Order: sequence, then structure tokens, then C-alpha cells
Amino acid sequence: MNETRDVVVVGAGPVGLMLACELRLAGVDVLVVERLTAPDMTIKAGGINAPVAQALDRRGLEPQLRAAHAAAMARMSGIFAKPTPVTDTETTAPAAPRRPRAGGHFAGIMLWADRIDSEDPAFADLGPAVESRFVDQQSLEAMLAARAAELGVPVRRGIEVTGFHDDGVGVSIDCGEHRIRASWLVGCDGGRSTVRRLAGFEFPGLDPEITGRQALVEMTGAENVALGWQTTPTGIFVNGPQPGRILTVELDGPPADRVTPVTSAELEDSFERVTGVKVSISKVITATRFTDNTRQVPDYRKGRVLLAGDAAHVHSPFGGQGLNLGIGDAVNLGWKLAAVIRGRSPESLLDTYTRERHPIGEWVLDWTRAQVALMRTDPRSRALRTVITDLLDTRDAATLVAQKLSGVQHRYDLGSDDPLVGKATPDFELADGTRLAEHFASGKGVLLDLTDSPALRAQASPWSEHLELLATKPAQPREPLSMLIRPDGIVAWTSATPHGLDTALPRWFGNPA
Repeated sequence: MNETRDVVVVGAGPVGLMLACELRLAGVDVLVVERLTAPDMTIKAGGINAPVAQALDRRGLEPQLRAAHAAAMARMSGIFAKPTPVTDTETTAPAAPRRPRAGGHFAGIMLWADRIDSEDPAFADLGPAVESRFVDQQSLEAMLAARAAELGVPVRRGIEVTGFHDDGVGVSIDCGEHRIRASWLVGCDGGRSTVRRLAGFEFPGLDPEITGRQALVEMTGAENVALGWQTTPTGIFVNGPQPGRILTVELDGPPADRVTPVTSAELEDSFERVTGVKVSISKVITATRFTDNTRQVPDYRKGRVLLAGDAAHVHSPFGGQGLNLGIGDAVNLGWKLAAVIRGRSPESLLDTYTRERHPIGEWVLDWTRAQVALMRTDPRSRALRTVITDLLDTRDAATLVAQKLSGVQHRYDLGSDDPLVGKATPDFELADGTRLAEHFASGKGVLLDLTDSPALRAQASPWSEHLELLATKPAQPREPLSMLIRPDGIVAWTSATPHGLDTALPRWFGNPA
């Protein structure tokens, strides 16, 4: 053996880096290996949802999120100054502005902000980080790479996993002539995951039926093409939100070639087929093809091998859900795997990883499938699209879909009827001027006591090494509750009395010693 580690994470994208940071924060010896020699700058997801923003905020990265969001808004400012189309039509003619701004989209059908009830309780106490939603994948990866370096996580590029053997005690991993012995191996290596394939995970699902192309280009001839998401008789296209960003969706089957670089001629042809407008692309800055291949492994763990992100589930990129889903996997898995490695919790804690994350993945797969169905060009699908467009122009429907897409409705089934349990903790200002989210930077859980109960704090004191015991008052009046919050920010228990805390503490925080 050349070296020994607690965990080897395969893949240095945002999911692998987030997981590595979570493990290192908990004192785990983790190594990241990456096949690529440099970060992948191909255009990908352009934003994050509420759970991801909150998770990063809890680790002290809210200022970086704010800066990345501001930079994205600056890039978009030029195109936002132009007239913005606001209807889902079958024309490329620009439309006069009718709504103030978009609040997202479903299958390219816009959700207008003035139709979304921002006062709905689901949007309460989310914290300031959720305002920084335009954080693209490359910016997030750079942010997490800097965080990993700060925490001392070694990231080795140009290293490809060629094989491994799980003997039930650990995993021997071959990287060419180099061998690494690890207690655990985690594949965060994308939709074509080597780890998933070598481990023999099942990967059931649906075959693709679309070809999508997304690119950032320099072009002429599109000056009169409508901005935003647009429907045409031959497909779907997007122009913007930053200058030169285009996306086309054609319903003629998957691409014959996913490997060769996307050329300007290919993009010009696709753009003309979908929009009816002939453009000239002088430079392709970044471009990619995608499909709606939709698959999910039944169990995210097989022995001492685990999967996270696209290695565990693939789907179309509509709504940018893949990045968000993967970061959610990493945040859920990190503290649990660390607790098992450190001997605080039994391996059975890892069973909750699949149990909690798999249903969220299933939901994302279903919602991406539904969006593809609404993009089809046959008369029945177009009739359904018209109906859904009308529905999304109502307050109730727009609010519900916005809640779903933003992730604020995500909740794990932890066996409690309490509406707070299983959800991300609310974020609010405390009497000392701090926010609740600021008390998770160390990676520990939090016992928040708003009831001033010495008995409750005494009961939790044996776990003080793994918990911050926070006895305080809210800055604004709130119901006097106590909450046990896991390191991933999920509320595990809440009550006005200590009842039930004696069960929740060992369940989620293991041995107090």
C-alpha cells in the first residue's frame, strides 16, 4: 500500500469538494482524487436553491455567495436592459414587458414574481443567503476549492481510479500504479461514474428522448430574437439571461455523439431549426450537449462504497436541480460518515443517508420528466402546455411550484408529526445579535434552548463535544421552543419540554463519550 486514508472521495466537482469539506471539518482524514487536470469550465448550472444556500451559509460562506451572486447579476445587466419577453408563445418576435421579473420556470413556462406569494409561511425564516441564488457551478466549485484548501484537504488532479476492492474492512483503490487504502470510498464522479460501474450498482430508469445544447457564444443575427425561454413549433430555446448564452431543446432523440466538441456549425444549425432564425457564431466560448437520461441507484451505499451527486442519479438539467441535489447529498452524508469513522455512531446511521436522500432524488427525477413531457411538440402535449401555462399564471399554482423548485418544501421523514422535524432549521436573529445559522460553522449540531431550561441543558451536556448548547432568546418574539438540530441543519427534535430528548440525542449524536 502506498498510503492510508479514512475516506477517498473520487471527483473534485462541487459535490466531491463539499463532501470533503464536511468530512475534514469533523476531523476525518480525507483525500480527493480527480481525473481531470483542471476544473471543468463547461457551461452548466447557473443557480442554487434555498437548501444549498442555507447549507453554505451555515458553514460561513454567505459573503462569498453574495459576491458570486453580484458578479452574475453584473454579467446579466446588459441583456436585462433590453425588452424582455414575458409570454410562452410560438413566435420569435420580442414581446413588450408585462411583468417585473421572473421567479423561475417550469419546462420553460415562466413563474412571474408578482404571482408568487412571498408572504407564504414556507418562505419565512430562510435567512439572507437565499437572496444569493445566481451562483453558477464554476463559481461554487471555486468557492469550495478555496474552502477545501483552507481546511487542509488534499486534492490530487490527473488521478484516475482504475479499480478497487472492498474486503468488508476497508477499500483498496488502484489509481494506475498507485494504491490507496481507505476505510470508505465515495464516488462523486458524475453521471458516467467509474465508481458506480466498478462497484456494480444497479442504475434503472428511462432512456433519453431529447437533444439539448447549451453554449456561451459570440454571435450575430440574433438581435431580434426574443429573450428568455421560448416555445416554437419545433422545440424550445433560451436566449440569455447573460449576453451570448443560448440553449436549444430538440425532441428528436438523444445525440448520436456526446464526446466530440460542440462546433459553431452545430449550434447554428440547431438554433435555426428551433427558432427559424439564421445566426452566425464566430466563437464558441463553452458548449455542451445534454439529454434527459433519467436514472437512480436503488441504494446509495454498497458495502464500504457510497455514491453522491450525479453518480447516484441523472436527469435533464432543467431547473438546475442536479447541482442542488448533489450538494444536498454531500451535506447529508458528510457528518454521518464522520460520526461512524470516529466511532461515535454505528454504521446503521449510514442507512439514513439513502432513506432520506433517495425520495428527494425521486422527486427531482419526476419533475424533470414532467418538464420534458411539456416540451414535446405533438398537439396533445402542446394543448397540455397551454393548460399548465394558464395554471401557472395563478397565485396558488405559481406559489406551490416556486416552493417546490426552491427546495423550501424539502423534508425528511424522521418519524415525527411535528412540522419542523425533518426540515431545515429556520434562521432568525438572536438576542445577542447573531443569527442561528452562524452557530453551525464548526460543523457541530446545535441544541437551541429558547425556554431557559437548565434541566434540558443538563440532559444534553454529555454530548457537549458534539453539540453547541445555545441558551438564548430570539431578537423578536417567537414561540418558546427548544430544538435539537443536526450538523446538516435539519431539525431532529423540538419541544417546549425535555420530553423525547433522551431518545433523539443518541439516535443522531451517538455515544456521548
